[in-house]
Order: sequence, then C-alpha cells, then structure tokens
Amino acid sequence: MTAIPALRSRPAVAAPAASALFGLVLGAATYLLHGVSPVFERATNSSSSWIVWTALAGALVPRVRTAAACGALMMIMTCAGYYATSSLNGTFGSGGIPTALVWAAAGTVGGPLVGAAGWAVRRETGIRRHLGVALIGAVVAGEGLYLGLELDDWGEAAAFLGLGAVLTAALTWYRARETGPRPWLPVPLMPAVAAAYFGLEAGVLNALLG
Repeated sequence: MTAIPALRSRPAVAAPAASALFGLVLGAATYLLHGVSPVFERATNSSSSWIVWTALAGALVPRVRTAAACGALMMIMTCAGYYATSSLNGTFGSGGIPTALVWAAAGTVGGPLVGAAGWAVRRETGIRRHLGVALIGAVVAGEGLYLGLELDDWGEAAAFLGLGAVLTAALTWYRARETGPRPWLPVPLMPAVAAAYFGLEAGVLNALLG
C-alpha cells in the first residue's frame, strides 16, 4: 500500500497532514508576496486571513477533535513556513526568534479554537454555532479595529470592518433554520468578540513583540 492510499484510509491523519502542508504553503506565500501587490499581500499577510483559512480547515472535517488538531497545525506550520522562507532568503536572524516564538505560541493557543469554530459553524446548532460564527467574523473586524485605531489606516480598516460584517451576516444566514432559537444572535455577538480580539492583538501581542 502506498503512502497516499494509506492516508486516505485514515482521515484523522490525512486532514491534519493536509492542514500542515497548506499552512507551510500559506506561510511561504505570505513572505514571498510582500510588496508584489496590495491585494495579494493583504490576502496572505494578515492574522485574519490565516484565521479564516484555519476555520475553513476545521469546517471540512467531521470530528471536533480533528478540527482542533487541524487548526493548531495550520497556524503553527504557517508560522514555520513564513520564517523558514525568510531564513532561506537571508532576512531572518537570531533577533527574530522571540517574534517567531510569540506567533507560534499564539497559533498553538488560538489554532484549536478557530478550527473548532469552523467545525461548529458547519456541524453544530444553537449557541455553539452562534459563537463560531461570531468568532470568525470578529477576527476580520478585529483586525480592522487594529488597522484603524493602532495604525491609523482607516482605508484598509473600513474594508476589514465591512468584510467582517458581511462574513458574519453570510454565516448567520447559512443554514439559519437549523441553528435553533435566536438565529440572529451572532450579529450582536460579533462586535463584542471583535473588541476582545482587538484588545488581545493590541495589548498582549504588542507588549510581547514590543
């Protein structure tokens, strides 16, 4: 039996392996697309972009534990792909190790939560699905808050805030009849989660990264 059929017969192994591989590619692309164009750079070089891809990985698997594992591997390997590519291009030295460790730790903690959120959007009902929807939309809107309030880039901030609102509305509508009571709940939840995400990004990460 070859390696590929063996992986196909073991989805609990195949899905995390695919997530790890995609994470490496995404991390490398994030580095290589710096300066190519604003659209390509923003599509890869943002925490919310990494998180949305991680949520999608979680949504594609049948078990929540596998979704959490996919989320962790996706985020960790995205960091690894980025810094490995940076090192191969001679732009990563020992001074960058603390930053790399901070992002890897953030992926280790946040990756399973985001993967589980993606799983919940597709496969859960009630409050768990509501929280999953709110979290995914909130990370996009939260990055918009960071761009505006911390970097004073209100042009890009408006785009991220709008995209976060649209994403929340679309996911709220998605299978809304199966969410149980109060299917609209993710809409008011999202701004609160976005504010919390902004607080973590602006507070904790800025303090750690200087």
